[in-house]
Amino acid sequence: MILVTGGLGMIGAHTARALLDLGHDVVVTSHRRGEVPSFLEGRVAVEQLDVTDREAFLALGSRHAISDIVHLAGSIPGDGPVDFFRTDMTGLLNALDAARTWGVRRFAVASSLGVYIGRPEIPWTEDLSLPTASLPHLIIAFKKAVEPLTTHGLAGSGVQPVVLRIGTIWGPLVDPQSPFCPIPSLVNTGTSHMHADDGGDVCYAPDAGRAIALLTTAPVLNHEVYNVSSGRPFTYGEFASALNLTLQPGGANGPYLDISRLTEDTGFKPQFDVPASVTDYLKWRETNPR
Repeated sequence: MILVTGGLGMIGAHTARALLDLGHDVVVTSHRRGEVPSFLEGRVAVEQLDVTDREAFLALGSRHAISDIVHLAGSIPGDGPVDFFRTDMTGLLNALDAARTWGVRRFAVASSLGVYIGRPEIPWTEDLSLPTASLPHLIIAFKKAVEPLTTHGLAGSGVQPVVLRIGTIWGPLVDPQSPFCPIPSLVNTGTSHMHADDGGDVCYAPDAGRAIALLTTAPVLNHEVYNVSSGRPFTYGEFASALNLTLQPGGANGPYLDISRLTEDTGFKPQFDVPASVTDYLKWRETNPR
């Protein structure tokens, strides 16, 4: 059985669905969110868990035969940065402790494309050295720290670390007010302050979940770090066109993630282009609030 922490969030839920579709049993954890998405209902075991509670975390191993962990649980920063770092650091350390205690095969953990900020190269590839740079958000700062903490935390344990440098993800369950991606606002309301040629890295959530599932279950992985995204840049004009909208001209395309390493080791290729993702998302929103 594969454990997905934060498994009722957007990326976690789509990862769980992809793992189920690959034929694996899945247990997901959730702390505050209790509603199970329709595509997971009746298919997964759900455990209410505060990942900062070490004893409760380790107790999962007495109820489930967990073979692999995908650690996606995280919190949203409030007024105190130290409180945010303490919460997410404690959750990470408990997840690493569980991985070592249970002797799991593989431990995949969420990082971010934001770790590359400061590199001028496009696209961003995993072999780039990560620069010392001012980061725009506490979550990105923490994700950058997650990488060495995970690889060193699992050293000598026999557990294979898999660092997931996740791109800009949107789709079913996305926060419509996400500060990291204006696409939900454009699709939901038809308005955007972006220009037609603005854009960069974008990946539809079902594709991202499938990529993570493949990295979790592949027989052999040749690396510890993988970019997770669509592998091509997008413009907001493409999304506007799929919605029969018009954006103001101008803007500039931003950086995006190269996924050659992901494709070579798992065979992953995105299944959704822009029109297909917009159609799928609008159908989902007919009966779902987010």
